[in-house]
Amino acid sequence: MKFLILILSYILTYCHASPRLVDPTKTTVYGSGLEPDKIVLPARFFYIHAAGDDGQMFKESPPLNFDVQIEGKSPHGACRSKVDIINRGDGSFIARYSIISDWCDKMIINVRYNGSHVAKSPYYIRDLVYSEKCYCPRDLNIWLIDNECKSAMQEDQIVSDLHSFKRVNFSMIRDNLIKRYNQPESVSLCHYVVKDQQIWRKCYGKYDGFKMFMDATLLALGRVVALPDMEFFLNLGDWPLSRKGGQQRTSGPYPIFSWCGSDDSHDIVLPTYDLTESTVENMQRVSLDVLSVQREKYPWSSKVDKLFWRGRDSRRERLDLIAMGRKHSDKIDAALTNFFFFRDEEHKYGPKVPHISFMEFFKYKYQLNIDGTVASYRLPYLLGGGSTVLKQTSPYYEHFYHKLKAHQHYLPIKRDLSDLIETITWLRENEDKALELAKSAQEFVNSNLTPRHIYCYHMALFKEWSQRLVSPVMVLPGMEKLEHTHSCSCKETYTRDEL
Repeated sequence: MKFLILILSYILTYCHASPRLVDPTKTTVYGSGLEPDKIVLPARFFYIHAAGDDGQMFKESPPLNFDVQIEGKSPHGACRSKVDIINRGDGSFIARYSIISDWCDKMIINVRYNGSHVAKSPYYIRDLVYSEKCYCPRDLNIWLIDNECKSAMQEDQIVSDLHSFKRVNFSMIRDNLIKRYNQPESVSLCHYVVKDQQIWRKCYGKYDGFKMFMDATLLALGRVVALPDMEFFLNLGDWPLSRKGGQQRTSGPYPIFSWCGSDDSHDIVLPTYDLTESTVENMQRVSLDVLSVQREKYPWSSKVDKLFWRGRDSRRERLDLIAMGRKHSDKIDAALTNFFFFRDEEHKYGPKVPHISFMEFFKYKYQLNIDGTVASYRLPYLLGGGSTVLKQTSPYYEHFYHKLKAHQHYLPIKRDLSDLIETITWLRENEDKALELAKSAQEFVNSNLTPRHIYCYHMALFKEWSQRLVSPVMVLPGMEKLEHTHSCSCKETYTRDEL
């Protein structure tokens, strides 16, 4: 009898206890999106972290979601905006919004929880807030300060990449560079010139469709910041071009910008076209970006205790992964979505399976980043998705790899995947560590790979690069001018940063 009374008491006390309530005054709101007059992005964003009346931050989703509303005036009446609140499932939220009007005056950001203002809401914005589609370039140095790009100005990767190019005289090397890499069937590259805020280019090679990504990047940046006068050559292909020891000793390495670097090349690495497009088109044309991927769809407790992978057959180790998954189906769910490189082995490693939404990957606890032709450009999204990332050891890298720390942000896997099963087994036996890795990876994304960081990296690199050019920056015959696309112009004039 006493035992039953104790059980009933426990049920009444704990199982029917009122849910913990959010205290709007103790909840924190922070981020660059609270300064939209200074920081212009396709989508501004800030963070909300719920706290209870005890001042302790929530570690799970509170009972109700937050509400964000944008007020203000525009040329056509009320300021129009689009708002998206991303529930990360750990008590924190990402609130992002895009300005649809040309500009907003007397803008107010309201953050509410259950009808009550949160933290210091409402947030009053003193100056005009322009849409990212407005042509309103600001002085480069001021822009770098306003966007808090100090860390980008000290990037180890930029210092390393430019170490071999302290003084660049394109007047002396331009013709030889073009001759060296003008191989239409195997190499595609574009020669870009930025002069007086105008952008020009000429491309070489049969397959130059990827020029649209750099075109869009330069045009988007040119709307918000005064670009330095510069010229550069961009590799449109997968493999780095400027191989170490690849040129004659007398010529030295040629400066080539690429989206992927390697241990045996001198290529100057930019954020990948995929990651940059998800920045330029944030809340617009793309559905996958480093912010949206953090939306909790599958809480950790509900995730399947397996490693999940989908992709095409662009490397032998991917085929080995399929074979390994068939042998260890209790630990790995892996399949190929397309055969191109190993079509004659489709009967062995097929059949191919349909593509699925990337968000469905995170139904599983463990994700594998394995090289394709070069580095797999999905790593930023895997790191942000809330699962534990395992990364194949690789000679290829993206612009941010040097900041990643093994066993803190991801678990390294041998090149031949020989320790993959052992690592999955360890993760299953150390679930707390697996969850800790997943959270640390997500924190890395928010500290290094958000749209603001991608804009900062481009401009920090361009500024440093332009200062190394010793020959005059000139528009050459045969170059095509890119036309600026914008919906409005800034009311204020700007002063270019002469470098």
